[in-house]
Amino acid sequence: MTDRLLLWDLDGTLVRVGQVSAAAFDRAVADVTGRDITRRPAMSGKTDPQIVRDYLEILDVRDEQETVRLVLRRLEVALTELAPRLPETGEATPGSEAILRRMADDPSVVSSVLTGNIAPNAAVKLAAFGLDRWLDLEAGAYGSDHADRLRLVPIAMRSAAELRDARCRPDQVWVIGDTPRDLACARAAGARCLLVGTGKTPADQLATLGADAVLDDLSDTDTVAKILTGF
Repeated sequence: MTDRLLLWDLDGTLVRVGQVSAAAFDRAVADVTGRDITRRPAMSGKTDPQIVRDYLEILDVRDEQETVRLVLRRLEVALTELAPRLPETGEATPGSEAILRRMADDPSVVSSVLTGNIAPNAAVKLAAFGLDRWLDLEAGAYGSDHADRLRLVPIAMRSAAELRDARCRPDQVWVIGDTPRDLACARAAGARCLLVGTGKTPADQLATLGADAVLDDLSDTDTVAKILTGF
């Protein structure tokens, strides 16, 4: 019987993709708007639709739903085109493969993702580092499901319940991320949160935010597993 739903963030938590993701955004926005990209918005912890809207604001382009939709569709193509560069310039974070493999072997756990990436791009990033095989990607939640990250935990909970009969209470759900926004989306749904200092915010700063647990990284598999399955 499933008694844990684990929702892993991607960028900064499981993988680091360097400038490839930003380059894909640049290409997609430029292709749709015809504008030169001279400045990028902050991206950490945001959903892809939010990032696109931030680009459009910088470029003084009207934020119309159709424009956002076209950029997101082009973003999928752009990242696929740039995918060969992902393993060359990026990496899986310390311990990520080992803990995902361990959780995949635990029948009491559904291990999926909660990410601001649109679903196709999440799959591309994970596959580039061989992590996709350890995750149930259908049971997660993505920026393509909702532009507001605070709405994503309930979406993932419904998907896990409907697809895997994993009917967890909010306190049986863990969001594992690397930014204050990961904590915010967990708290909005009453879920637990583990933060790791493998992104842009160091662990000592994350430790002040009130997450259920904070670690430097995922490299101590036993400790991470105990946190995620021991409450």
